[in-house]
Amino acid sequence: MLHLGGAIALALAAVLAGCGADGVAGPGTTDSTGLRGITRADPLQVGSISLPDATVGGPGEPFHFRSAPGELLVVYFGYTSCPDVCPTTLADLRVARDMLGGDARRIDLAMVTVDPERDTPERLSAYLASFADRYHAIRTTDPEALRTAEQAFGASSRVDRLPDGTVEVAHSATTYVVGSDGTVLVEWPFGTSPEDLAHDLRLLLGGASA
Repeated sequence: MLHLGGAIALALAAVLAGCGADGVAGPGTTDSTGLRGITRADPLQVGSISLPDATVGGPGEPFHFRSAPGELLVVYFGYTSCPDVCPTTLADLRVARDMLGGDARRIDLAMVTVDPERDTPERLSAYLASFADRYHAIRTTDPEALRTAEQAFGASSRVDRLPDGTVEVAHSATTYVVGSDGTVLVEWPFGTSPEDLAHDLRLLLGGASA
C-alpha cells in the first residue's frame, strides 16, 4: 500500500530542491533549450551506473543507464503496487509516445523497482508490458546498489514493513530522459502533461538524430 503523504512529500521535496538550485530551469515553461521539463546547467551524469536487467526473456545482463545512439532512454523509479503516481506517470508516457507516431520506436523505457521484495521479475515485466512495447525491468536486491543509482539521479525511496504486515512505500516521482552518453537531458516532475512530454521527446529526438 502506498503511503501517499510520504510519496508526495518526497516528490515535492525533489522538485523543490531542483527548482531552487542554481542553474536549474523549469518545469512547465519553455527554457532556452526549448524544453518544458526541468533542465540543469550542469546535467546529471548516470552513464556509469548499472543495475541488473531482470526483464523476462531479456539477456539478463547489467543494464547501463544510457540510450542507444539516435534514441532516448526514459527512466523511472517506482513499484508495481503503487495505486496512483506510478500508473499515472506511465500512462501519460504511453499517451506521449502515441503522439510521436513512428518516432516512438526510438524511445526506450527502464523502470527501476524500489520494492524488489514484492516486484519479482515476472511481475515487473508484466506491469511494464501494459504500458510500453520496449522496456527494461530493472531490479536489484542489493540496497546499496539501489541507493547508489537513486543518488546518481537525485531520486529517493523508502519501504517500511509494519508489524501487522502492511507495506508502506514512499518514493520521489521524477521521470528522467537520458541520452546515449549517459547525460540526463530533461527531468519531468509528476504531473507533467502528455503534451509536454511529447513536445520534449520530439525536440530531443531531433537532436539525437542530428
